[in-house]
Amino acid sequence: MATTTDKTSTRDRLLDAATELFYRDGVSLGVEALCRAAGVSKRSMYQLFASKDEVLAASLERRAPEYGRMLHLGPEDPRSPRERILYVFEQLERVAVQDDYRGCPYLSALVELKDPEHPASVVALRVKGALVEAFRADAERGGARDPELLARQLTLVFDGASARAGAKAETLTGLTTTTAAALLDAAGMK
Repeated sequence: MATTTDKTSTRDRLLDAATELFYRDGVSLGVEALCRAAGVSKRSMYQLFASKDEVLAASLERRAPEYGRMLHLGPEDPRSPRERILYVFEQLERVAVQDDYRGCPYLSALVELKDPEHPASVVALRVKGALVEAFRADAERGGARDPELLARQLTLVFDGASARAGAKAETLTGLTTTTAAALLDAAGMK
């Protein structure tokens, strides 16, 4: 029984360290540095995961619910579809001012890995796809002329703003919400 608890604890420490380090330092982080930060041996890591790639994928998967909650309003939220979409951009502006903001962790992984079949890319593509789908559903409910196109446009704004803010090349305050509002206006959403 104690072994299971130890493995759970080791796994949690490893994923906590991976979440922080991969986001801060990028996916090229070495196994040694990851294990040292987690306080686990490489042997323990390889007993839990077949590779560093699997650790990265698991850390992104573990982070997905929190990421989704930060951006999406629940179905019971009374806001209009337009307000729901703008909320996503307000949240982006809110987190982008934090000193440790490095951009969207899922977009960062996709850009760094450049391999859509990498286990972490599969997770990242699914999470990013959920954002596109949330935009599309709200655009459809809000009467947009072309909900698919609008969802893709909003995602481009989100990802571009995220990347520029993460690189400290842009301050987003007010910029992304006004840009998203202009897209919503152009698409016929009230």
